[in-house]
Parts: sequence; C-alpha cells; structure tokens
Amino acid sequence: MLQEQCLWSVTAPKIHPYDELRSDTRTSVCIIGGGYTGLSAAIHLAEKGVKVTLLESQSIGSGGSGKSVGLVNAGTWARPDDLNIALGEVEGERLTEALGHAPSLVFDLISRYGIDAQATQNGNIHMAHNAKGEADVDIRYEQLKRRGVNVEVLTGSRCHEYCGTTSINKALLDHRTGTLNPLAYVNGLAKVATELGVTIYEHSTVNTLEKSDGEWYVRTPKASVKAERVIIATNAYTEGEWTEVSKTFYFVSYYQIASEPLTGELADRILPHKNGAWDTRLALSSFRRDHDDRLLLGTVGGRACKPKSFYQSWANCVQKSYYPDLPKFNWQYEWYGNFGFTQDHIFRVLEPDEGILTATAYNGRGITTGTLMGKCFADYILTGDRSSIPLPFKTLKESKVALSSMKSVFTEVGLTLYHAGQCLKIIR
Repeated sequence: MLQEQCLWSVTAPKIHPYDELRSDTRTSVCIIGGGYTGLSAAIHLAEKGVKVTLLESQSIGSGGSGKSVGLVNAGTWARPDDLNIALGEVEGERLTEALGHAPSLVFDLISRYGIDAQATQNGNIHMAHNAKGEADVDIRYEQLKRRGVNVEVLTGSRCHEYCGTTSINKALLDHRTGTLNPLAYVNGLAKVATELGVTIYEHSTVNTLEKSDGEWYVRTPKASVKAERVIIATNAYTEGEWTEVSKTFYFVSYYQIASEPLTGELADRILPHKNGAWDTRLALSSFRRDHDDRLLLGTVGGRACKPKSFYQSWANCVQKSYYPDLPKFNWQYEWYGNFGFTQDHIFRVLEPDEGILTATAYNGRGITTGTLMGKCFADYILTGDRSSIPLPFKTLKESKVALSSMKSVFTEVGLTLYHAGQCLKIIR
C-alpha cells in the first residue's frame, strides 16, 4: 500500500535524539541548521579545535537534507561555459573546479569517518530524452572534457545497458559522482560532529539574532547561545522573521515515489550498475535504486491543488514511457521536499553582517554544494582568507529575488501543466 512517508526515515540507521537548548551557553561559532552545510562546517571547525554549538529547529535531517534524492552530483545545473558568462571566466572556472571536487569531499568524509551512508560511487547519468537533449549532452561533454573531467558519452547498446531502457539512446556518464542515503549521511555527519566535541541541540528554534558588545546572541524560546561567529545554514527551511535569508531564492518543491524492492529481471535490468540518473526534460525525472533495490522516481513539483493520485499517475506514465514492457510497479512510499531556486541556477554566498555567514539556493545540488560550503565557511573562519569561498560575496540587497512568492506559484502551475501534459501524452 502506498503511504506518504519519506523512505529514508525507514531505511537510514537510527540515531539518538539530541537535547533541547534549555540554558544559556557560550561558544566560538554558533551554527543554525543541522543539514549538510551546518554539519560539514561543524566538523571542519571541530577538527581544528574550534568550539562549536549547533542549533536545529526540529531534528537532524528533518529539512531538505533528509528528503533529497541522494544524488552526489558535481557542478551546477548550468553548464560550465554558462557559468563563465554569468560570473566572468575567472570566477566561473573557480566555481566549476570547486564543485567538481565536491563529490570527492563527500565520499572522503564517508570513508574517513566510517559513515554508514549506503553510498555508491559508480557515476551518475544525464539521460537525453529527445534530440534537443542529445545536443545538450554533447555540449556538456565537450565542455567538461575540455576541463579534463572524467566523463563519457554512452550511445547504442552501452547506453541501453546502463539506463536499462531502449527509450534513451544517448547519455552522459560522470564518473566523479554517485548516490547515497541522504538521511543516513546527515545523521552520520551529526554523529561525527559530536564525537569531535560539537554540541548539538534539537527542537531549538531561533527567534532572534542580536549583536551586543561585539558578540552575537542567538536566542531560542528557552535560552540563548553567545558566539563570536554565526553560520546560518537553513537555506530553503529558514523559519521565522529574524532573518531575510529566505528572500534570496524562491521555493520549488520536489516529489519522490519509491517502489517495493525489485527482484529478478527488474533488479538485473533497471540501472544495473546502481547509477543515479535524471533526464533532460524541462521538468526533469530522476531515477535511482536504493540500498534495498527499490526504484525511486522523482520530479520537480509539489502537492498543492492536486488530487492525491496525481503523481502516482505521473509515475506510472514515466514507467510506461521508459520501461513499456515491464509490469506496473507496486509503489510503497511517496514524499515531498523543498529546495531554494534561482533563475541562473547559481547559489548565493552572503556575509550580511560582521561575523555572520550564509549560503542559499543550492538549486537541488545540496549534498555536494552544502558539504563543500560547510568546509569553505570553516576555512574562511579559520584563516580569514576570502579566497576560501568559491563565489564572490553578495549583499542581501542584490541577492533578493523580486516577487519570490509569485515565482514559486507560477513555477508550480507550470510544472503541474507539464506533468499533466506528460500523462495525457501531449508532452513527450
């Protein structure tokens, strides 16, 4: 029976809950948000002996970090040459290089600390669903090979083998990348952080952030943390009126559905090398297998104003499109998450006041971008060197997205029409 529950909450190793902040405390760095960015920063600071306190408003991984697809991807949605146009060649190349090494940073943390993240590093596949998508694959391949990246174009029988479908005739395989259980990864990061001396508090929502006598007071309903530096690592799950961080992006939802574990021909055929994958559709479809051989399908879009069966119908349509000869899957779990989005697909790095750092709008690349930015923030705090950050700082004013709420609404309406068109076979 299909139930609305995040698969990762069922399959990730359990961790003990953390206490709520109930008494005032003092620290060197206070981190707000217990996701990839916050925990990566905490680990890299604690490794150097810095005292760190981390506040999470709900529980570790309850935001986007525990609900994502689990693709450990490199780069951004934008192609490298497009980043150079948007940022200038020097800054564009710097960002491309940094995010190119981000998957290795993730897998290194997993290996170094023995995190049970159910990770695979077999590469991920960008599948071209039509002629325009095939042209995009060729362009990305040329730009990445020019930069020495280990990628290859899959065609013919090799493409059919890797994708598990004859509906895709060309795809880009990026050998740097892979998959993991996102909640298991973020829970593992929290465990590592505490072992290094980081103090984590859950169910400790920040109400105000105030500066007095050169130090910051991070206040929750029951107590406060006094700190020299603050990292705001809440991104698309920022809550409350104490910060304007949420004005630097607009919200986009993401839906996922998971089948029962596959066996026999299904397990042997669909993504047999356990690669993660996504296609070149305007409203992309993502594909992957989990640790127990379930098939996960995902796409951009939320639940607003849709019948409960809407996405299940979409998933059945996608299955029929890519795997027309296979019996209909039995779906077990479905869930939604949110991510911060920008028109140019480039995240933002801000220093809104002296002693405060934040990054927002990872555009669906949170595992790698968040882990990288956590380390970069730690390096910047430790050295004072701004070159530790792979993007120029933006001011809050120039980062604000105009009419962000309307953009979210219009995006959702457009996605709904696109998915309806897929189901009605108007869009192929």
